[in-house]
Amino acid sequence: MTGRFPIEDVTPSVSCGRYPAKAVVGELVPISAVSYREGHHALGVNVVWQGPEGEAEPFTRLSPGEPGLDKWHGVIRPDRVGRWTFTIEAFDDPYQTWRNAVTKKIGAGQGLEDLANDLAEGAELLDLAVKIVPHEEEERVRDAAAALRDAQRSLFSRVSPALELEELLWQHPVRQLVTTTRSYAIWVDRQRALFSSWYEFFPRSEGAEVGPDATPLRHGTFATAAERIPAVAAMGFDVLYLPPIHPIGRVNRKGRNNTLVAREGIDVGSPWAIGSDEGGHDAIHPQLGTLEDFRRFIGVAHDNGLEVAMDLALQCAPDHPWVKAHPEWFTTRADGTIAYAENPPKKYQDIYPLNFDNDPRGLREEVLRVVLHWVSNGVKIFRVDNPHTKTLNFWQWVIAKIKDADPDVLFLAEAFTRPAMMNGLGKIGFTQSYTYFTWRTTAWEMKEYMGQLKASIDWMRPNFWPNTPDILHESLQHGGPPMFKIRTVLASMLSPSWGMYSGLELFEHVARPGAEEYIDNEKFELKPRDWAAAERAGRSLAPYITRLNTIRRENPALHWLRNLEFHEIDNAALLCWSKRDPETGNTVLVICSFDSANVQWGNTTLDMPALGLDWHERFTVTDQITGATYEWGQHNPVRIDPYVEPAHVFVVHPRS
Repeated sequence: MTGRFPIEDVTPSVSCGRYPAKAVVGELVPISAVSYREGHHALGVNVVWQGPEGEAEPFTRLSPGEPGLDKWHGVIRPDRVGRWTFTIEAFDDPYQTWRNAVTKKIGAGQGLEDLANDLAEGAELLDLAVKIVPHEEEERVRDAAAALRDAQRSLFSRVSPALELEELLWQHPVRQLVTTTRSYAIWVDRQRALFSSWYEFFPRSEGAEVGPDATPLRHGTFATAAERIPAVAAMGFDVLYLPPIHPIGRVNRKGRNNTLVAREGIDVGSPWAIGSDEGGHDAIHPQLGTLEDFRRFIGVAHDNGLEVAMDLALQCAPDHPWVKAHPEWFTTRADGTIAYAENPPKKYQDIYPLNFDNDPRGLREEVLRVVLHWVSNGVKIFRVDNPHTKTLNFWQWVIAKIKDADPDVLFLAEAFTRPAMMNGLGKIGFTQSYTYFTWRTTAWEMKEYMGQLKASIDWMRPNFWPNTPDILHESLQHGGPPMFKIRTVLASMLSPSWGMYSGLELFEHVARPGAEEYIDNEKFELKPRDWAAAERAGRSLAPYITRLNTIRRENPALHWLRNLEFHEIDNAALLCWSKRDPETGNTVLVICSFDSANVQWGNTTLDMPALGLDWHERFTVTDQITGATYEWGQHNPVRIDPYVEPAHVFVVHPRS
């Protein structure tokens, strides 16, 4: 900081400005700082912000917050993708000082003789202001200066024109003794970085046929998988995520349900055991099709409003081409063998982890080449498998390089790990992150966790998943269809981004004994599903999911996380929250039960200003799921029967 006045606690600032904060195009980004000065003269504070090409943006003045705390607030709204920068400036505001003094003196009964110097000084000040205000306002300021100098006028008529310039000279102030902070950065992504709905399926299972014991009779291809795309799009998803599509290793291949020995010529292996003599991370599994088939698949997705996300799993099967060509990229044990992956006591003999310390330059250049290969073929979103097992300096380098080549590329971190690591991955460049959402199963836990996520939105954006191929939480194992609804409401209404693994809409809930994952897991076998039969029999959650995604799309309040507010409700099994879009006034109020077995009653005490209302106002709410309409106020009784509907998703309509 250089200059006259202290400026402290600038936000957004990630790790004291070491990393750029995050925002998306069109997001209202809150800016704040603490600044103060000696004496009684007025202080002004503004933010100076610049676009990705260094172009200056409009002057944005910050407003004082709660009296006595010297904290200044404002918002900026970036409108382009790229790296934005901002500085905070504090300055002496002589007009505000003059205006405050004159109004106090007049209020105390002082007359023209007492204010002679004030009037002269005010006129000189307005002479400076003429050079600052917009051209169309210059005459108005000159007239006010002339009035201050006109001894033939009354005191009121001399000072009134100058006092009426308050709003104009707030936006275009005379600034003296300007103090400037260091520069802070904000990386601005496209809107899908914050607001997205993901659907995961295995292309090899779509159109597949299996016999007894999951014996493959027909392997799914990109062409057969493309037939499923319209149904995914019809549910309202905008991102279609594919597990790895590369050749699968044959050495140490796992069998059904993660058994150590695969049946020769029968078991298809895990897609995450990447690489064989058919190719590695830049190749496509030959049974799925060719690169041209993949491009056609992406085209079908695009035509249906879906963007394809690809898995980036930096690990290798023992027969991956890198193992022979670059043994230095792996860890060699004392007996000369290459170390396979372990998480003691678990062993993953079908996977060799990469060692990012042996040849960091060679390995990172190869990964960069692979990712840019897929970017050039139309992939702009990558779900990254276990990024917390690779070095952070590697990720910081490679993500920056890819963003330099194409700033629209997004990265989702699949890192169920320690909070510091998850936050660190967000800080160094990951666009979104999986979270602990799956394991927050009470209203109190969820409210507490959402507070943490909201506080870290400047560097870590959440993506909520009720299930994944690896995770089938016991709440879904035992909670029945109402719990499936509960978890999809919580995921889709709390977080701007959410996702689900296929099979959730069919209420798949049977776990491998003693494990938190599906039995007959699709990671190790083909799993064709009869979607049409489930729909005909009314055993599908797809219509409900479709409705939730429609609600998300139609209500801009649900596109953000900064606007999340919780409201009191006197039942620990219920959670009440709202989101309000400040520009459109769109407000969504949700009350969701965490109990899938019992009817729950509660009474709300709503924070009315958070809904854009005065404390005494009445308003109408319309349930977006059932269509029911109610007249509400601050205090309202609520009854939720999970076998009817486990949640209310209201749109708030103020009375005219």
